Amino acid sequence: MPPEDYLAWLRREGRIVIVGASLAGLRAAETLRAEGFTGSLTLVGDEPYEPYDRPPLSKAVLLGRARPDRTELPRRGEIDATWRLGVAATGLDTTARRVRLADGDEVPYDRLLIATGVRARPWPQEAEAQLDGVFVLRTRDDAVRLHRRLQASPRRVLVIGAGFTGSEIASACRHRDIPVTVAERAGAPLVGALGGVVGAVAADLHRDNEVDLRTGVTVTGLEGDAAGRVRAAHLSDGDVVETDVVVVSLGATRNTGWLTGSGLGAGPRGIACDAGCRAFDFRGIVTDDVYVAGDVARSPHALFGYQFLSLEHWGNAVAQAEVAAHNMISPGAERRPHLWMPAFWSAQFGVNIKSVGVPSMGDQIMITQGSLAERRFVGVYGYQGRVIAAVSFDNTRWLEFYQRLIETGAPFPVEFPTVDRRPEGRRPVPADFPDPSLPTHGPTVTLSGYSPADRRLVFTPARA
Repeated sequence: MPPEDYLAWLRREGRIVIVGASLAGLRAAETLRAEGFTGSLTLVGDEPYEPYDRPPLSKAVLLGRARPDRTELPRRGEIDATWRLGVAATGLDTTARRVRLADGDEVPYDRLLIATGVRARPWPQEAEAQLDGVFVLRTRDDAVRLHRRLQASPRRVLVIGAGFTGSEIASACRHRDIPVTVAERAGAPLVGALGGVVGAVAADLHRDNEVDLRTGVTVTGLEGDAAGRVRAAHLSDGDVVETDVVVVSLGATRNTGWLTGSGLGAGPRGIACDAGCRAFDFRGIVTDDVYVAGDVARSPHALFGYQFLSLEHWGNAVAQAEVAAHNMISPGAERRPHLWMPAFWSAQFGVNIKSVGVPSMGDQIMITQGSLAERRFVGVYGYQGRVIAAVSFDNTRWLEFYQRLIETGAPFPVEFPTVDRRPEGRRPVPADFPDPSLPTHGPTVTLSGYSPADRRLVFTPARA
C-alpha cells in the first residue's frame, strides 16, 4: 500500500494505542481527534484514575489548598477512546504490533505512542522502605497518604533529597509548622538543576524558614521500632535524626522496564527518539510506527548542540505529545520537529522560581537583574560563549527576553543597558555545578548525548 493510502486508511480505520494515561497521553489523544483521526483509540494506564495534574501534589495538596481527588486535568474535547486503566503494560511485540498487559490481555496497534513517564525512586533498602511512615511522592495515592500523615502533626519530618520536589515538601511542612530536617548529599539544595551559586540562595531560604538543613551528608539507614514504625534515620556524619515521617525524594526512574526485549532503544535514561518523536530501535534505526512523548523520551534539541535531553517538565510533556500525535497521522512533508524551549517552575517558602533553557549545561552564571542577597534576581547561564539558560527568583518578567536570546544564540556574557550594575552583576562567575558523574537530587534535565562537532569515533578491528 502506498504511504499516502496507508495514512488515509490509518486516519479513518487504523488503531492507535497510547501507553501512559497521564498528561502527555491525554494531550496526544486530544490532538489526534482534533486533527481528524477517526480510527480506534486506546489509552492504557497503570493507575486506576483518569489523567490528573501532578505538580499540585507537592504544592497545593500538601499545603491543604487542594484535595488530591480534585486534581483532574481539564479536557480540551471529547476523545472517544477505550480506557484500560489500572492495568500496566508488561511487554511490547514490535513485530506483531501488540502491547501485552498485566491482566494477560494483548492490545493490537497500527501506531503506538509511549508516554509512560517516570516513577519515584524508592528507598533502596526494601525492608526499611516498608516501615510505616516512609513515603515517596509521585502519584495521587502517594499524596493522599502523605497528606493524611501531615494532618496528624508528626513530631518531625525527614526529607531525603533537596531537589525541587524535596524542597517543596519541606516548604509545605514549614507552612504547617511541622519541624522538618532535609538531608542532601550535595553542598546545597537544587545544585543539580541550578548550580552552587543559586543553590546557596536556596540553602539560605531553607534555613531562614527554620528548616534543619543537613548538606554534604547521606542517609545510611532508617530505623524502626518494634511495631514497624520508622523512628530514626542514621546519617553518614554519625548523627541520628529522630523522626516519625520520612519522605524519600531521590529523583525519578523512567518507566522503560516493560520494554525489555522489544528491540527499542530504551533504558534507564528513557527511550531515544528523533526530533519528530519517532522511537529508535537498539541499532539506532528510526521506527515509523512507534512514537515517544513526555518524561520517558530522550530527544535531540537543535538549540543545545543536539544533545539528547530527557525533560521532566510539564510544558514539554504537552508540546511533545502534540508533535508526536500530529506526526503519527501526517505525511512526511507535513511533519514537524519538537523544539519546545525547556522551562519549569517551582514554588517554595513563598518564592516563585522559574527557568528557561538548560541551566545544567552552563559553566558560568551572571546575575543580570536584582540581587542574590534579596532573593529577587535573574541569573543568566553561559556555555561556550553563548546564552544557554536563565533562572529567576520572584522576577519572571525578564524570562521571555532571555528566551529570545537563547533561541538566537546570543553571546555570553550579556552586554545590555538593562543589566544591573550592582557588584554581583558586573561579571560572570562559575555556575558551580557538581561533577556530572556524581549523583545529585533533583535535576529536571538529563543530558545524554553529544554535539555532532565532538566527532568521537572509535574504530575496532574486524574479527576473522
